[in-house]
Amino acid sequence: MAVSIRLRREGTTNRPYYKIVVTDSRSPRDGKFIEIIGNYDPKKAGDNSTLKIDRAEYWISRGAQPSDTVRSLLKKNKARAAKTVEETSTAAPAPE
Repeated sequence: MAVSIRLRREGTTNRPYYKIVVTDSRSPRDGKFIEIIGNYDPKKAGDNSTLKIDRAEYWISRGAQPSDTVRSLLKKNKARAAKTVEETSTAAPAPE
């Protein structure tokens, strides 16, 4: 079974909202899936996606192929997570 990580469209007309899913590559776009690992709202400004990076990396290590958009979202979310970790580690400790 060829597994892919791609977007599943939800929402209404002119108001798209996507879920990032792990699915068999032969299933239809909005068909059945294996696991939901995140979401993406293209109409929202700023941080418009959430993604379980550990689950995405797990599936990629098992041979899943991310779509171009999911690959881009994964890259952005990894950078955001690294920046958050860096900010919390360099924050000054509270005075005692």
